[in-house]
Amino acid sequence: MSKSVLLPIADGTEEIEAVCIIDTLRRAKADVTVASVTGKFLVTCSRGVKITADVHIADCINKDYDLVVLPGGMPGAEHLRDSAQLTAILKKQKERGGYYGAICASPAVVLEHHGLVGTAKATCYPSFAEKLQNAQPGVKVVADGQLITSQGPATAIAFSLKLVEVLFGQDVAQQVGKGMLV
Repeated sequence: MSKSVLLPIADGTEEIEAVCIIDTLRRAKADVTVASVTGKFLVTCSRGVKITADVHIADCINKDYDLVVLPGGMPGAEHLRDSAQLTAILKKQKERGGYYGAICASPAVVLEHHGLVGTAKATCYPSFAEKLQNAQPGVKVVADGQLITSQGPATAIAFSLKLVEVLFGQDVAQQVGKGMLV
C-alpha cells in the first residue's frame, strides 16, 4: 500500500534536501506531492535550481497525509513558516498523530516557531540549534515519536532513508539504501 507524503517548497528552499527527500521516498513507492506555498508553481531554490511543484498548498488543505516533511534552506524555511495554509496542515498532522519532519533550518524556523516540536527531541542546522528547546547537537537524524528531524544537505540521504523506514519499515529502507549504494 502506497503512503502519501506532502513536501512543501518555496523560493529559497534548499534543493539538495528537497530533491533527495522526493527521490528517496519515490524510490520506496511513496506518493509524494510537491506543493508550492507561493502563488506560482516554479520556485527558485537557494542555489538557483528551479523546481516545479505539482500543486499549490491550497490544494492540500483538506487532504490527509502519512507524512508532511519540510526541506530547509533560507529564506525558504521562512516562507514555509509564513504560510498559514501549511501551518494549518502541520498542526492538523500533529493533532491526528501523523508523521511530520523537517531538515536544516526548518525544525527551528518553522516547527519550533509554531509550537510543533514541544517536548520532542530534535536536531537542525547547527547555527539554529539554540532555537530548539530539546536540541540534539551533532546528531544527524533524530526520530522522536511522530517527529523526524535532521541537520542539513549532507544528512539528507540518512534523513530520507529514516523517513522511508518510518513509513515502510526497516527492510524497505535497507533495500532503497542498497539501490542507492548507501
